[in-house]
Amino acid sequence: MKKITLGTSDLQVTPICLGTMTFGEQVAEKEAHQILDRSLALGVNFLDTAEMYSVPAKAETCGSTESILGNWFANNPGVRHKVVLATKVAGPSRGMPWIREGAGMTPQDILNSCDASLKRLKTDVIDLYQIHWPERHVPAFGMMYFDPSKDKIETSLHAQLDAMAQLVKAGKVRHVGLSNETPYGTHEFIRLAAQHGLPRVQTVQNPYCLVNRTFDNAMDETCHRLNVSLLAYSPLGFGSLTGKYDLTGLDGEGAPAGRLATYESMRKQRWARQSTLDAARLYNQLARDNGMTPTQMALAFCYTRWSVASTIIGVTSVAQLEEDVKAWGTQLSAEVVAEIDAIRLVHRDPAT
Repeated sequence: MKKITLGTSDLQVTPICLGTMTFGEQVAEKEAHQILDRSLALGVNFLDTAEMYSVPAKAETCGSTESILGNWFANNPGVRHKVVLATKVAGPSRGMPWIREGAGMTPQDILNSCDASLKRLKTDVIDLYQIHWPERHVPAFGMMYFDPSKDKIETSLHAQLDAMAQLVKAGKVRHVGLSNETPYGTHEFIRLAAQHGLPRVQTVQNPYCLVNRTFDNAMDETCHRLNVSLLAYSPLGFGSLTGKYDLTGLDGEGAPAGRLATYESMRKQRWARQSTLDAARLYNQLARDNGMTPTQMALAFCYTRWSVASTIIGVTSVAQLEEDVKAWGTQLSAEVVAEIDAIRLVHRDPAT
Protein backbone atom coordinates (compact mmCIF):
# COMPACT_ATOMS: atom_id res chain seq x y z
CA MET A 1 0.00 0.00 0.00
CA LYS A 2 1.39 3.34 -1.05
CA LYS A 3 1.12 5.98 1.66
CA ILE A 4 -0.93 9.09 1.00
CA THR A 5 -0.69 12.61 2.39
CA LEU A 6 -3.57 13.92 4.48
CA GLY A 7 -4.71 17.31 3.25
CA THR A 8 -1.85 19.80 3.16
CA SER A 9 -0.17 18.25 6.21
CA ASP A 10 3.02 16.24 6.57
CA LEU A 11 1.08 13.18 7.75
CA GLN A 12 1.83 10.15 5.58
CA VAL A 13 -0.67 7.35 6.16
CA THR A 14 -1.73 4.07 4.64
CA PRO A 15 -5.03 4.05 2.73
CA ILE A 16 -6.32 1.60 5.33
CA CYS A 17 -6.75 2.86 8.88
CA LEU A 18 -7.42 0.59 11.86
CA GLY A 19 -10.47 1.80 13.76
CA THR A 20 -10.47 0.74 17.39
CA MET A 21 -13.91 1.48 18.84
CA THR A 22 -14.56 -2.23 19.53
CA PHE A 23 -11.57 -2.38 21.89
CA GLY A 24 -12.81 -2.46 25.47
CA GLU A 25 -16.30 -3.79 24.71
CA GLN A 26 -16.37 -6.51 22.04
CA VAL A 27 -12.60 -6.99 22.14
CA ALA A 28 -10.65 -7.55 25.38
CA GLU A 29 -7.27 -5.90 25.85
CA LYS A 30 -5.18 -9.01 25.11
CA GLU A 31 -6.96 -9.63 21.82
CA ALA A 32 -6.86 -5.92 20.98
CA HIS A 33 -3.08 -5.95 21.34
CA GLN A 34 -2.87 -8.99 19.06
CA ILE A 35 -4.91 -7.12 16.44
CA LEU A 36 -2.66 -4.08 16.79
CA ASP A 37 0.47 -6.23 16.43
CA ARG A 38 -0.86 -7.92 13.31
CA SER A 39 -2.07 -4.64 11.82
CA LEU A 40 1.40 -3.18 12.12
CA ALA A 41 2.92 -6.33 10.62
CA LEU A 42 0.55 -6.03 7.65
CA GLY A 43 1.84 -2.52 7.02
CA VAL A 44 -1.04 -0.44 8.39
CA ASN A 45 0.43 2.66 10.05
CA PHE A 46 -2.74 4.62 10.82
CA LEU A 47 -4.81 4.22 14.03
CA ASP A 48 -8.06 5.98 14.89
CA THR A 49 -9.75 6.19 18.27
CA ALA A 50 -11.79 8.64 20.37
CA GLU A 51 -12.22 9.72 23.97
CA MET A 52 -15.78 8.31 24.10
CA TYR A 53 -14.84 4.79 22.91
CA SER A 54 -15.53 1.92 23.32
CA VAL A 55 -18.88 1.52 21.56
CA PRO A 56 -21.71 1.22 22.38
CA ALA A 57 -20.94 4.21 24.54
CA LYS A 58 -21.49 3.96 28.29
CA ALA A 59 -20.01 5.56 31.38
CA GLU A 60 -18.07 2.53 32.59
CA THR A 61 -16.18 2.03 29.31
CA CYS A 62 -15.67 5.66 28.29
CA GLY A 63 -11.96 6.11 27.55
CA SER A 64 -11.23 2.39 27.68
CA THR A 65 -10.12 2.18 24.05
CA GLU A 66 -7.55 4.94 24.45
CA SER A 67 -6.25 3.21 27.58
CA ILE A 68 -5.83 -0.07 25.69
CA LEU A 69 -3.86 1.73 22.99
CA GLY A 70 -1.78 3.50 25.62
CA ASN A 71 -0.87 0.19 27.25
CA TRP A 72 0.12 -1.20 23.86
CA PHE A 73 2.44 1.75 23.29
CA ALA A 74 3.91 1.32 26.78
CA ASN A 75 4.48 -2.41 26.23
CA ASN A 76 6.13 -1.86 22.86
CA PRO A 77 8.75 0.89 23.06
CA GLY A 78 9.32 2.52 19.69
CA VAL A 79 5.95 1.53 18.23
CA ARG A 80 4.36 4.92 18.88
CA HIS A 81 6.71 6.55 16.36
CA LYS A 82 5.82 3.98 13.69
CA VAL A 83 2.14 4.93 13.57
CA VAL A 84 0.04 8.00 12.89
CA LEU A 85 -2.30 8.34 15.85
CA ALA A 86 -5.71 9.99 15.49
CA THR A 87 -8.24 10.54 18.24
CA LYS A 88 -11.31 12.69 18.73
CA VAL A 89 -12.75 15.14 21.23
CA ALA A 90 -16.46 14.50 21.75
CA GLY A 91 -18.96 17.17 20.89
CA PRO A 92 -21.97 18.02 23.08
CA SER A 93 -23.13 15.17 25.30
CA ARG A 94 -25.98 13.89 23.07
CA GLY A 95 -27.48 12.06 26.06
CA MET A 96 -24.08 10.98 27.40
CA PRO A 97 -23.55 13.17 30.49
CA TRP A 98 -20.44 11.24 31.50
CA ILE A 99 -18.65 12.73 28.49
CA ARG A 100 -19.53 16.37 28.76
CA GLU A 101 -21.24 18.67 31.24
CA GLY A 102 -23.70 21.14 29.78
CA ALA A 103 -25.25 21.30 26.36
CA GLY A 104 -22.29 22.58 24.38
CA MET A 105 -18.56 22.07 23.96
CA THR A 106 -16.46 24.89 25.34
CA PRO A 107 -12.84 25.71 24.46
CA GLN A 108 -11.87 24.52 27.95
CA ASP A 109 -13.64 21.22 27.27
CA ILE A 110 -11.40 20.74 24.23
CA LEU A 111 -8.25 21.50 26.22
CA ASN A 112 -9.28 19.23 29.10
CA SER A 113 -10.27 16.38 26.79
CA CYS A 114 -6.94 16.52 24.97
CA ASP A 115 -4.98 16.33 28.22
CA ALA A 116 -7.05 13.35 29.36
CA SER A 117 -6.57 11.57 26.02
CA LEU A 118 -2.81 12.13 26.13
CA LYS A 119 -2.69 10.60 29.59
CA ARG A 120 -4.72 7.53 28.61
CA LEU A 121 -2.77 7.09 25.37
CA LYS A 122 0.55 7.41 27.23
CA THR A 123 1.93 9.73 24.58
CA ASP A 124 3.15 13.31 24.38
CA VAL A 125 1.45 14.23 21.14
CA ILE A 126 -1.62 13.37 19.05
CA ASP A 127 -0.92 13.39 15.33
CA LEU A 128 -4.49 14.17 14.26
CA TYR A 129 -7.01 15.62 16.73
CA GLN A 130 -10.58 15.64 15.43
CA ILE A 131 -13.86 17.17 16.60
CA HIS A 132 -16.04 14.06 16.80
CA TRP A 133 -19.30 15.80 15.91
CA PRO A 134 -20.29 19.44 15.47
CA GLU A 135 -21.14 21.52 18.50
CA ARG A 136 -24.00 23.06 16.54
CA HIS A 137 -27.12 21.16 15.48
CA VAL A 138 -26.60 19.34 12.17
CA PRO A 139 -28.35 16.46 10.39
CA ALA A 140 -26.17 13.54 11.49
CA PHE A 141 -26.40 10.11 13.16
CA GLY A 142 -29.70 9.30 11.47
CA MET A 143 -31.17 12.81 11.42
CA MET A 144 -31.90 13.60 7.79
CA TYR A 145 -32.77 17.30 7.85
CA PHE A 146 -31.38 20.53 9.23
CA ASP A 147 -33.87 22.18 11.61
CA PRO A 148 -33.08 25.85 12.36
CA SER A 149 -35.44 25.80 15.36
CA LYS A 150 -33.13 23.31 17.11
CA ASP A 151 -29.96 25.21 16.37
CA LYS A 152 -28.19 26.45 19.48
CA ILE A 153 -24.54 27.41 19.21
CA GLU A 154 -22.72 27.52 22.53
CA THR A 155 -19.21 27.91 21.16
CA SER A 156 -18.35 29.53 17.84
CA LEU A 157 -16.27 27.70 15.27
CA HIS A 158 -13.64 30.39 15.73
CA ALA A 159 -13.42 29.67 19.46
CA GLN A 160 -13.16 25.93 18.85
CA LEU A 161 -10.40 26.45 16.32
CA ASP A 162 -8.60 28.81 18.67
CA ALA A 163 -8.59 26.10 21.34
CA MET A 164 -7.10 23.70 18.79
CA ALA A 165 -4.46 26.33 18.03
CA GLN A 166 -3.48 26.40 21.69
CA LEU A 167 -2.96 22.64 21.60
CA VAL A 168 -0.86 22.83 18.44
CA LYS A 169 1.23 25.66 19.89
CA ALA A 170 1.78 23.64 23.08
CA GLY A 171 3.04 20.69 21.02
CA LYS A 172 0.22 18.42 22.16
CA VAL A 173 -1.40 18.15 18.72
CA ARG A 174 0.21 18.15 15.28
CA HIS A 175 -2.82 18.56 13.00
CA VAL A 176 -6.58 18.96 13.34
CA GLY A 177 -9.58 17.41 11.67
CA LEU A 178 -13.37 17.18 11.74
CA SER A 179 -15.89 14.37 11.84
CA ASN A 180 -19.58 14.04 10.92
CA GLU A 181 -19.26 17.48 9.35
CA THR A 182 -21.15 19.30 6.61
CA PRO A 183 -20.01 21.40 3.63
CA TYR A 184 -20.84 24.57 5.54
CA GLY A 185 -18.81 23.58 8.59
CA THR A 186 -15.85 22.44 6.53
CA HIS A 187 -15.78 25.67 4.52
CA GLU A 188 -16.10 27.80 7.65
CA PHE A 189 -13.27 26.07 9.50
CA ILE A 190 -11.01 26.50 6.46
CA ARG A 191 -12.01 30.16 6.03
CA LEU A 192 -11.48 31.01 9.69
CA ALA A 193 -8.10 29.30 9.75
CA ALA A 194 -6.92 31.33 6.78
CA GLN A 195 -8.39 34.57 8.09
CA HIS A 196 -6.97 34.30 11.61
CA GLY A 197 -3.81 32.28 11.13
CA LEU A 198 -5.17 29.21 12.93
CA PRO A 199 -4.53 25.50 12.23
CA ARG A 200 -5.97 24.32 8.94
CA VAL A 201 -8.39 21.41 8.97
CA GLN A 202 -6.74 18.50 7.14
CA THR A 203 -9.37 15.77 7.28
CA VAL A 204 -13.07 15.02 7.61
CA GLN A 205 -14.10 11.65 9.03
CA ASN A 206 -17.60 10.94 7.73
CA PRO A 207 -19.62 7.79 7.06
CA TYR A 208 -19.10 6.39 3.58
CA CYS A 209 -20.27 3.04 2.28
CA LEU A 210 -22.69 1.50 -0.17
CA VAL A 211 -25.72 2.19 2.05
CA ASN A 212 -24.63 5.73 2.93
CA ARG A 213 -23.06 7.78 0.15
CA THR A 214 -24.34 11.16 1.30
CA PHE A 215 -20.73 12.35 1.08
CA ASP A 216 -21.16 12.15 -2.71
CA ASN A 217 -23.80 14.89 -2.56
CA ALA A 218 -21.65 18.04 -2.15
CA MET A 219 -19.09 17.04 0.49
CA ASP A 220 -17.01 15.38 -2.22
CA GLU A 221 -16.67 18.65 -4.12
CA THR A 222 -16.05 20.60 -0.92
CA CYS A 223 -13.21 18.36 0.18
CA HIS A 224 -11.72 18.16 -3.31
CA ARG A 225 -11.60 21.91 -3.83
CA LEU A 226 -10.37 22.66 -0.30
CA ASN A 227 -7.83 19.81 -0.26
CA VAL A 228 -9.36 18.16 2.79
CA SER A 229 -8.99 14.38 2.98
CA LEU A 230 -11.91 12.04 3.62
CA LEU A 231 -11.43 9.35 6.24
CA ALA A 232 -14.31 7.00 5.42
CA TYR A 233 -15.85 5.28 8.42
CA SER A 234 -18.29 2.34 8.58
CA PRO A 235 -17.33 1.01 5.12
CA LEU A 236 -19.19 -2.22 5.96
CA GLY A 237 -22.30 -0.47 7.25
CA PHE A 238 -21.90 -1.83 10.79
CA GLY A 239 -21.87 -5.35 9.38
CA SER A 240 -24.88 -5.04 7.09
CA LEU A 241 -22.57 -5.19 4.04
CA THR A 242 -20.81 -8.39 5.12
CA GLY A 243 -23.79 -10.59 4.30
CA LYS A 244 -24.04 -11.91 7.84
CA TYR A 245 -27.64 -10.71 8.26
CA ASP A 246 -28.94 -11.61 4.80
CA LEU A 247 -30.76 -14.80 5.84
CA THR A 248 -31.31 -14.43 9.56
CA GLY A 249 -31.94 -10.72 9.91
CA LEU A 250 -31.13 -9.40 13.37
CA ASP A 251 -33.31 -11.82 15.31
CA GLY A 252 -33.47 -14.98 13.26
CA GLU A 253 -32.39 -18.36 14.55
CA GLY A 254 -28.62 -18.54 14.40
CA ALA A 255 -28.26 -14.77 13.93
CA PRO A 256 -24.55 -13.83 14.11
CA ALA A 257 -23.18 -12.02 17.12
CA GLY A 258 -22.62 -8.75 15.30
CA ARG A 259 -23.10 -5.35 16.88
CA LEU A 260 -26.51 -4.77 15.32
CA ALA A 261 -27.80 -8.10 16.62
CA THR A 262 -26.09 -7.99 20.00
CA TYR A 263 -26.72 -4.47 21.30
CA GLU A 264 -30.22 -3.10 21.68
CA SER A 265 -28.94 0.47 21.43
CA MET A 266 -27.49 -0.29 18.01
CA ARG A 267 -30.86 -1.40 16.68
CA LYS A 268 -32.14 2.14 17.02
CA GLN A 269 -29.47 3.42 14.68
CA ARG A 270 -29.60 4.07 10.94
CA TRP A 271 -27.57 0.93 10.20
CA ALA A 272 -30.35 -1.35 11.53
CA ARG A 273 -33.25 0.19 9.60
CA GLN A 274 -35.16 -2.30 7.51
CA SER A 275 -34.53 -0.13 4.45
CA THR A 276 -30.78 -0.32 5.14
CA LEU A 277 -30.84 -4.11 5.49
CA ASP A 278 -32.96 -4.46 2.33
CA ALA A 279 -30.55 -2.37 0.26
CA ALA A 280 -27.56 -4.16 1.78
CA ARG A 281 -28.94 -7.52 0.65
CA LEU A 282 -29.01 -6.27 -2.94
CA TYR A 283 -25.40 -5.10 -2.77
CA ASN A 284 -24.34 -8.33 -1.09
CA GLN A 285 -25.98 -10.43 -3.79
CA LEU A 286 -24.36 -8.29 -6.48
CA ALA A 287 -20.98 -9.12 -4.96
CA ARG A 288 -21.71 -12.85 -4.96
CA ASP A 289 -22.98 -12.71 -8.54
CA ASN A 290 -19.63 -11.27 -9.55
CA GLY A 291 -17.39 -13.72 -7.71
CA MET A 292 -16.69 -11.57 -4.66
CA THR A 293 -17.66 -11.78 -1.02
CA PRO A 294 -19.92 -8.95 0.18
CA THR A 295 -17.10 -7.72 2.42
CA GLN A 296 -14.65 -7.70 -0.46
CA MET A 297 -16.89 -5.66 -2.74
CA ALA A 298 -17.97 -3.19 -0.07
CA LEU A 299 -14.37 -2.50 0.92
CA ALA A 300 -13.17 -2.36 -2.68
CA PHE A 301 -15.81 0.27 -3.32
CA CYS A 302 -14.26 2.51 -0.65
CA TYR A 303 -10.67 1.55 -1.38
CA THR A 304 -10.97 2.59 -5.02
CA ARG A 305 -13.04 5.79 -4.78
CA TRP A 306 -11.16 8.91 -5.84
CA SER A 307 -12.70 10.84 -2.95
CA VAL A 308 -11.50 8.51 -0.16
CA ALA A 309 -8.04 9.11 1.30
CA SER A 310 -8.11 6.35 3.92
CA THR A 311 -10.78 3.81 4.86
CA ILE A 312 -11.30 3.08 8.55
CA ILE A 313 -11.88 -0.62 9.18
CA GLY A 314 -13.26 -1.86 12.49
CA VAL A 315 -12.59 -5.47 13.44
CA THR A 316 -13.10 -7.84 16.36
CA SER A 317 -10.51 -10.47 15.43
CA VAL A 318 -7.22 -10.96 13.64
CA ALA A 319 -9.07 -13.01 11.03
CA GLN A 320 -11.37 -10.09 10.22
CA LEU A 321 -8.39 -7.78 10.02
CA GLU A 322 -6.64 -10.04 7.54
CA GLU A 323 -9.79 -10.40 5.43
CA ASP A 324 -10.21 -6.62 5.25
CA VAL A 325 -6.59 -5.95 4.35
CA LYS A 326 -6.61 -8.76 1.78
CA ALA A 327 -9.44 -6.96 -0.04
CA TRP A 328 -6.96 -4.20 -0.88
CA GLY A 329 -6.16 -4.37 -4.59
CA THR A 330 -9.60 -5.67 -5.59
CA GLN A 331 -10.79 -3.78 -8.65
CA LEU A 332 -14.43 -3.29 -9.53
CA SER A 333 -15.35 -3.48 -13.20
CA ALA A 334 -17.20 -0.64 -14.85
CA GLU A 335 -20.21 -2.95 -15.11
CA VAL A 336 -20.24 -3.66 -11.36
CA VAL A 337 -19.90 0.04 -10.55
CA ALA A 338 -22.82 0.77 -12.89
CA GLU A 339 -24.94 -1.85 -11.10
CA ILE A 340 -23.97 -0.35 -7.74
CA ASP A 341 -25.12 3.05 -8.97
CA ALA A 342 -28.34 1.51 -10.30
CA ILE A 343 -29.17 0.11 -6.85
CA ARG A 344 -28.46 3.48 -5.27
CA LEU A 345 -30.72 5.22 -7.80
CA VAL A 346 -33.65 3.23 -6.40
CA HIS A 347 -32.71 2.87 -2.74
CA ARG A 348 -30.66 6.05 -2.27
CA ASP A 349 -28.86 6.27 1.08
CA PRO A 350 -31.00 4.39 3.64
CA ALA A 351 -28.35 4.61 6.38
CA THR A 352 -28.24 8.41 6.26
